[in-house]
Amino acid sequence: MGRRERRWQADDPSTHGPPVRAPVICPLCERPIPPRAKSSLHHLTPKLKGGAKAGTVRLHQICHSAIHARYSEAEIARRLADTEALRQDPEMVRFLAWVRTKPDDFHAATRMTRTRKSTRREPY
Repeated sequence: MGRRERRWQADDPSTHGPPVRAPVICPLCERPIPPRAKSSLHHLTPKLKGGAKAGTVRLHQICHSAIHARYSEAEIARRLADTEALRQDPEMVRFLAWVRTKPDDFHAATRMTRTRKSTRREPY
């Protein structure tokens, strides 16, 4: 049997292209992250607060942006350094209830909250 014949055998699942992988699940909103969706890695402890070599999780980009629009790096490091704490925070509860009604690949621009904007230091 030649190489070309073996390549396309109907009864051999290894010849039907790349294996199908289980979808990655966003640990924050608990929706699948399809390959075409915008996503990013979130450092559970911010890099600026010593988390450069600590754990990361893959999140939808909109979920990741929502975290950083609402909380400072210090606040994330101090009390929101795991996904369970983030999911239970009252501000994130409202966001997560809203985003769970959207398609898995949904993305929209995220603005910084007024509270966070007012506490932000001005550049020198």
